[in-house]
Amino acid sequence: MQFHLSTENRWTTVGEYFKKNYPQINFDPQLPVVNVGSYERPTYLIAEVCRVLPGQEAKTKLDPNQTANMIGFAVRRPHLNAQSIVSTGSDLLNVRNQTLSTFGVNITSHMTAVPGRVLSPPQLMYQKSQTMLPRFGSWNLSQNKLVETKGLTKWSWLRVSRRTEHCMTTQQQVEEVMKLFRATLEATGVHTAVPLSGRFCELMPGDNFAAKINDTVSRAVVNNLEFLIVILPERDNTQLYNQVKIACDVRHGLLNLCVQDTKFAKCNVDTFANISLKVNLKLGGRNHSVQPTRLPIVSEGKTMLVGLDVTHPSPGSKSDAPSVAAIVASVDQHLGQWPAAIGLLRSRQEMISQPMQSMFESRLDLWRRRNGRFPENIIVYRDGVSEGQYSLVLENELPEIRKACEKKYPANETKAGFPKISIIVVGKRHHTRFYVTSKDRMDRSGNPSSGTVVDRGITQAWLWDFFLQAHTAIQGTARPAHYYVIYDQIFRARQTASSPSADVLEELTHSLCYMFGRATKAVSLCPPAYYADIVAERARCYLHDQFDPDMSDTASVTSTATSNASNSSITIHPNVADKMFYT
Repeated sequence: MQFHLSTENRWTTVGEYFKKNYPQINFDPQLPVVNVGSYERPTYLIAEVCRVLPGQEAKTKLDPNQTANMIGFAVRRPHLNAQSIVSTGSDLLNVRNQTLSTFGVNITSHMTAVPGRVLSPPQLMYQKSQTMLPRFGSWNLSQNKLVETKGLTKWSWLRVSRRTEHCMTTQQQVEEVMKLFRATLEATGVHTAVPLSGRFCELMPGDNFAAKINDTVSRAVVNNLEFLIVILPERDNTQLYNQVKIACDVRHGLLNLCVQDTKFAKCNVDTFANISLKVNLKLGGRNHSVQPTRLPIVSEGKTMLVGLDVTHPSPGSKSDAPSVAAIVASVDQHLGQWPAAIGLLRSRQEMISQPMQSMFESRLDLWRRRNGRFPENIIVYRDGVSEGQYSLVLENELPEIRKACEKKYPANETKAGFPKISIIVVGKRHHTRFYVTSKDRMDRSGNPSSGTVVDRGITQAWLWDFFLQAHTAIQGTARPAHYYVIYDQIFRARQTASSPSADVLEELTHSLCYMFGRATKAVSLCPPAYYADIVAERARCYLHDQFDPDMSDTASVTSTATSNASNSSITIHPNVADKMFYT
């Protein structure tokens, strides 16, 4: 590392500078230097003079060992976290000090007690009117068949491997596993033909992974395949996964699903059943339904639910890497299908302004094609907005939604005030946690029971928000989702004495959490927001050269994308654009 000494009008290295000016410091010239400034205005020091203070927030990507240690601490039992908060938490924050006492401010060590209630789970319906009542926020597919399935006539598999791997290395091994997987598909109600003969794509060191995978997929498309199962290595498969998704979703329009070789080869029935759920969603089917009485507004067939989210460049991304907006929307009252659209934003831009109108128009067009008319009501679940940005959603995004509606709706419907719109912001990155006050109110993990709602005590007094813990946490302390109604033309207008608007929205949101098609359990975030989050993450695969440039280089992957991301990089192929390609 060299820099210019202006006073001496010459270039020198960091090592030479410290050797001359600080000869008492012994340092290893082979170690890298540390930039303690910024990227634009760097300040370099040798590692020996730097000391990392403990307890700092890590703003860089963690390595696997650091991630494992972080997760191991985060999944402590709830009562241990509660004990730490009331015992050592105030000392760590230094909130009980002499300065506060001087002003008569005292911080108590006990938690605030708030009233809460537990909503009952909805009854779920499968094929032939088979029903299932969840317990502890989950249920078993058992012998039930998915409520609406799509058949598979032309499908196949692709085995992507490296020479050093020893899992499923022959055609016969893969075909035996595929035979058992097909039996599980049939058992869940997804009728399939015998898969066509698959392909092997063996990657060698120095290969152009992107070109090789793209060429293999393009040859598969020639056979007019409907679906492709892609078997990837268990380790170091991130870049391979990215290239498969680019080739199938963007370039060739082939529905696909990636599985890990070692897990797939075990032929576990539960694993196969979970994969079957994803396959049916991608094909356009519905896995299960919720009793219509638990979805009173939606079951009328006049309400479209929308999910919105934005993902931003992470540490290590290119300086000009864009943010990405994602939208999903229901297509009917059954809430089984949520096709998506993606748009690019300026880097770190949270508000979806420029692409919102066109993205929203595409969802309205799809609803009309499926239902013969536009929806009368639109309920938007907006994810990823902080409290200080609520007003910006109304100032920037709501007008764009209105423009899309005005362009698409007939003049008479617009004049009559349609569509009615409600916007609910969904927050998951907050620090509010709930702990039970007695053992008879906790679930098996020590958390409050699934379906717990808190809408008093710590919520806004004059506004409308609530916390909902719809799921059962497998381990650690459950984090409730925070729902904040920032705009409403629907719920208050339908309010009656027996059906308060707050209760209707809470029941609706809770029931939605049982409609996540990829699992047989209630999820922590309502599906519109959850699916939008998944779509935004999928967009990161298409733009991997922007978000993970270092990984792209080390993996010897050559991307055909330009240095600056463009809309063509994330434009989904028409063959799969109206399906749940992202599940």
